[in-house]
Amino acid sequence: MLNETVLVIDFGGQYNQLIARRVREHNIYCEVISYKTSIEEIKAKAPKGIIFTGGPNSVYLDDSPRMTEDIFKLGVPILGICYGAQFMVYGLGGKIGKANESAAAEFGRTECEFDTSSKLMKGLKESSIVWMSHNDYIEELPKGFRAIGHSAKCPYGAIEDPERKFYGTQFHPEVNHTEQGFDMLGNFLYNVCECKGDWTMEGYAETAIREIREKVGSGKALLALSGGVDSSVACKLMAKAIGSQLTCIFVDHGLMRKNEGDEVENAFKDSGINFVRVNAGERFLTKLAGVSEPEKKRKIIGEEFIRVFEEEAKKIGKVDYLVQGTIYPDVIESGTGDAAVIKSHHNVGGLPDYVDFKEIIEPLRLLFKDEVRKLGTTLGLDSKLVWRQPFPGPGLAIRIIGDITPEKVKILQDADAIFREEIANAGLERSINQYFAVLTNMRSVGVMGDGRTYDYTLALRGVSTSDFMTADFSRIPYDVLEKVSVRVVNEVGNINRVVYDITSKPPATIEWE
Repeated sequence: MLNETVLVIDFGGQYNQLIARRVREHNIYCEVISYKTSIEEIKAKAPKGIIFTGGPNSVYLDDSPRMTEDIFKLGVPILGICYGAQFMVYGLGGKIGKANESAAAEFGRTECEFDTSSKLMKGLKESSIVWMSHNDYIEELPKGFRAIGHSAKCPYGAIEDPERKFYGTQFHPEVNHTEQGFDMLGNFLYNVCECKGDWTMEGYAETAIREIREKVGSGKALLALSGGVDSSVACKLMAKAIGSQLTCIFVDHGLMRKNEGDEVENAFKDSGINFVRVNAGERFLTKLAGVSEPEKKRKIIGEEFIRVFEEEAKKIGKVDYLVQGTIYPDVIESGTGDAAVIKSHHNVGGLPDYVDFKEIIEPLRLLFKDEVRKLGTTLGLDSKLVWRQPFPGPGLAIRIIGDITPEKVKILQDADAIFREEIANAGLERSINQYFAVLTNMRSVGVMGDGRTYDYTLALRGVSTSDFMTADFSRIPYDVLEKVSVRVVNEVGNINRVVYDITSKPPATIEWE
């Protein structure tokens, strides 16, 4: 069964995937596509609705991203957000102005008044806080439009042409700071687009299993199993689809968390799947010797992963497919379209040019992290694996700042284990979405006993997030942080200082490298 689809057309903003997350939270399937996508391709997807995203440009500049006016002739409801609203107005004959004394730019929390007779605002409070972020503003509306929302400085904070089902907001309904934003999006999807909401993990699993069987046929597949949430769910999904045709290769690259290699093996070795553990720590550490640059680390690890898989595949006979637990944030952050590359994920941007497999299968490629967990639960995966702490493919290599040595790996493994243990002791493991330790490359003076020390600084990181695309630092109680600090300094050698990272994403990423 094909799901009803809403298309999010990306005009170059960094956080446009959040719109897709909010749409899916309304149980409606959504895809993010570039503004360069042809009208023919858009028609072929038969969208129930289209959402124009924000972007950093001014719509009236010659080099700003634009689409052909045919987009407005499809007869499909459209919601424009920020730049997307300005593009709609500009493309339909309205006027966009530059902020000045009478119409100033707006950034951050802003109170907005709404006309609740509009389908977009149905059932909302007539006044609430929205999140504005714009230098330009809508100066004149095209024919057929009217204002349905305004702030003190923005007369056209929200607009509509109900006849053509065109809507726009100068603010960002997709962010949590807009108090009624989720409900506004729901009104667009259900009241305007008349969606039914048929996107479920049960349906996704059923479709994915069928498509995997059709693709693989009688062939064999090799899965890169790390023991993390993503690869474990991919493993369960593939096993249901093709059973004994699947072999799972767990590569212990020597950069796992403390005792994690054994834990992963114990979790899968008696599960009925073909499970192979490859101890390749020395091989990876040799390749990484002397390398400090984060992107180079990722590239080296990505290529070495593939080479190990190729070698193991030859031992078990001809293997046609490589399976990876790539998820949607990996794809976004590795750079697509006009978006900047935040960092190359080893299973996306880190792949080498040549891969000795017929094809790579990525059954979770369109899912966000919380959707992956829902899918795992739907498939009956052990809850311990479903809720396992996220762990990057390159492992501790990107949690050790600077060059990597066996000694540094051991230091970080021990310190990270203490941090995770104390978080669990405090009952916080489910309330903090991701937490880990980072061994910095900074050394500082300390005093232990009566002697001077000059040792490493350990950074602790804990974040709260619903989608892993934005995140806020977790307010871990001081007494818990104190216990971690005291234990690390006393139980782990070569660390004399512990700090806590209180930076949100953005501007930082969750990982340090």
